[in-house]
Amino acid sequence: MQSHRLLRPIWSSLTIRVTSPSALASRPFRLDTRIRPLSFQTHRRYWPRPPREPRNYDPDPHYKLSQAQPLISSERLRKVVRSPSTHTVIVLSIVGAVAFYFSNIQTVPVSGRRRFNCFSDETVEATSDAQVKRIIYEVEQSGGRFLDDWDPRTAMVKRVMKRLIPVSGMEDADWEITVIDDPHTANAFVLPGGKVFVFSGLLPIARNEHGLAAVLGHEIAHNLAGHVAERMSGQIGTNIFLYSLIFLTGGLAILGTQVFGGWALDLLFSRPMGRMQESEADYIGLMMMAEACYDPREALGFWRRMERAQQEEPPEWMSTHPSNFNRIQKITEWMPKAVEKRQESDCQGTSAFADLFKRAMARGWRIE
Repeated sequence: MQSHRLLRPIWSSLTIRVTSPSALASRPFRLDTRIRPLSFQTHRRYWPRPPREPRNYDPDPHYKLSQAQPLISSERLRKVVRSPSTHTVIVLSIVGAVAFYFSNIQTVPVSGRRRFNCFSDETVEATSDAQVKRIIYEVEQSGGRFLDDWDPRTAMVKRVMKRLIPVSGMEDADWEITVIDDPHTANAFVLPGGKVFVFSGLLPIARNEHGLAAVLGHEIAHNLAGHVAERMSGQIGTNIFLYSLIFLTGGLAILGTQVFGGWALDLLFSRPMGRMQESEADYIGLMMMAEACYDPREALGFWRRMERAQQEEPPEWMSTHPSNFNRIQKITEWMPKAVEKRQESDCQGTSAFADLFKRAMARGWRIE
């Protein structure tokens, strides 16, 4: 029976109410003048849609690369260059750079050279810690070793440094002396903060403590004159110039600017500056070894032996160091004054020359 009930026609269950005409007449007539806004759904349903553009699903990277838009267009670059705000930024940057440059100008006392230096000694010493770790790591990775303190070669280096440190004007530095066992390398250097590294291959060329004092005095002089800070400061100007060229060319000459621009700046500025620094260190080191009662004439013998050891020497204009011939010629010119300095010294390790150099550097004087 229940199934029969479900099969009944649907109109049999509907209730139809009929309203008489009199009832309709009795109801008040109301005119609705409100206008209903078109709903969002109605707008979406009946508003004509724009035709969809066909999508390109081509996975070919060459096609995608051909359809790529440039990051910096010529029209956009022209708008940036012609913008008044860009001109203001450029003018303020130039004025600030010029003021910063001239506020950090120094005069090197021994040569009278004007230089730009914006780094303090503390900043330079902080960077040398990473260099020390890198040198130790490279020596260990290459299978090298460091000589012990009881080794005669290490003892020789420490004896020379014991007489040079009091005349260096850097007595308060945390001096550390390390000798690397490498008979094929004739080199030595002193990092900022008093970190001394000497390769054992240098000792046969030095022959004695006087010759070794000529080398170590030269390396200490680089720190006294602040040459490391000067090189770091020079990199700031080089980077600003190179990146300005990249900006002005719209990034189109990145590779050429980095390669050829860096090489040209290095050849025109960095290498001549390096040769001047080496000459200044030669003079300062010669005076310091004489003040420490070492014979300055041994410096000539050392550089002559070094010239014979370096069979192939690049042209001076391509090197950061002066040629051995010019270096020997300059030391010969300074020798009478160095001999006089040794005769005036009381051999007590006083830092008269280093103190004079510091005062002259602070006041912009030149030492004659």
